Amino acid sequence: QVQLVESGGGSVQAGGSLRLSCAASGHTYRSYCMGWFRQGPGKEREGVAVTNTRTAVRYYVDSVKGRVTISQDNAKNTLYLQMNSLKPEDTAMYYCAAVDRGDCASWLLKRPDRVSYWGQGTQVTVSS
Repeated sequence: QVQLVESGGGSVQAGGSLRLSCAASGHTYRSYCMGWFRQGPGKEREGVAVTNTRTAVRYYVDSVKGRVTISQDNAKNTLYLQMNSLKPEDTAMYYCAAVDRGDCASWLLKRPDRVSYWGQGTQVTVSS
């Protein structure tokens, strides 16, 4: 089992920045692929960014490219999501995710059903 705990959400104005953190514990060696998903009001859950924790290859959904960076600190078992130039449409609950089977690739952004472990979520609200 892998436990994921997010933090860092909050309310900001458009153009602002937030840094989300996800602390992983448990059998973290199994989670070679980690990422962030989000679910806005009335919307389906979608992938924002995923990274292969062994190779550091990263994938982003088109709507956040150039504004968002996923990174990791393996020594701390922590995943980050730096979000800049936030827009009201970024408002959502953001979930940390870990995958312990299958490929770690861009298609995973559209396949939340392939996620093995989820955090409880942290709310991000962007006002105009």
